[in-house]
Amino acid sequence: MATALGPDCFPVRALLFDKTEATNWALGWHQDRTIVVRERREAPGFGPWTVKSSLQHVAPPVDVLARMVTLRLHLDPVSEDNAPLQVALGSHRLGMVPEAMVDEVVARSEILSCLAERGDIWLYRTLVLHASAAASCPVRRRVLQVDYAASPLPNGLEYLGV
Repeated sequence: MATALGPDCFPVRALLFDKTEATNWALGWHQDRTIVVRERREAPGFGPWTVKSSLQHVAPPVDVLARMVTLRLHLDPVSEDNAPLQVALGSHRLGMVPEAMVDEVVARSEILSCLAERGDIWLYRTLVLHASAAASCPVRRRVLQVDYAASPLPNGLEYLGV
């Protein structure tokens, strides 16, 4: 992590994805555009605000997201038919991609399917465009995802942390 963000980086959010035959969802192309904070505090460039699962989320300025990386630890293998994460290579360099432009950016990007064995780790820039289809042959696929940041937030805002 220190190679990507510097020695002072820290985890700011952790999620466990557990895709099974019964929970076989698809997620279209998108960028992760919000962060989770301890409490709402107004700060220039931060907003809109939302509450998801009783947690305060906010869309920060793009430079905050540009200084973040996401680590995915695969607890189960991920094959091509078990809905691997797909990423549009280099799309993070475009900053915040307007939703109306996502399909166009994806169409002209090289797409990488993130296949994995149990214990593999993928690290990518948080702003990269990514998606996941529903599995064609669903087998349990658990992934621990941890987002890392490189600097604190302004105006007393604090990441919720892990």
